[in-house]
Amino acid sequence: MLGLTPGSQQQPTWEIDDAGWCAGARRSESANCDARPPDARAELLVVHSISLPPGEFGGDSIERLFSNSLDFSVHPGFAELRGLRVSSHFLIRRDGALVQFVSCDARAWHAGVSEFEGRVACNDFSIGIELEGTDRDPFADAQYASLVRITRALYARYPLTAVAAHSEIAPSRKTDPGPGFLWSRFLDECALPLRRARNTAN
Repeated sequence: MLGLTPGSQQQPTWEIDDAGWCAGARRSESANCDARPPDARAELLVVHSISLPPGEFGGDSIERLFSNSLDFSVHPGFAELRGLRVSSHFLIRRDGALVQFVSCDARAWHAGVSEFEGRVACNDFSIGIELEGTDRDPFADAQYASLVRITRALYARYPLTAVAAHSEIAPSRKTDPGPGFLWSRFLDECALPLRRARNTAN
């Protein structure tokens, strides 16, 4: 079993069960997923950021988006999300709380049109983690601690070899998690042999 995550305040190591679910996460299942291709394995971790309404934290709008139950009349910024069918495997809230929407054995719809090191359709071979935040604001210490813990749990269960920002696999469309995410801190605290995307900015 992997050791305790730095900064986790001696919290127990998280584990992924045989069905692809993390016992340390609150489960909120999304229908926006399907089976991975038969020959696909979860080899890439993709880090995203999201806030709904844009720039606001808390509330249930992210979970409602992933469950196709978002009320588009609540905020003018929601109009462009109408008809969108998306999900990630995990969401990490500002306080570090972990929510899981899709089994890690399944394909969550988080990356969209994407490419990593010449391989397209990153959803096929990746696990997506959303951090509640924006491209501009720093992320919370509790979020880094939870991200490290879940990354270690995923590494123990799946053949992860690399990690990338959403902006690195879809550079013409996405900018998240942005310059506020400290890659060096995350990777140093993980202490895992995960390679970074080639077009890294920090």
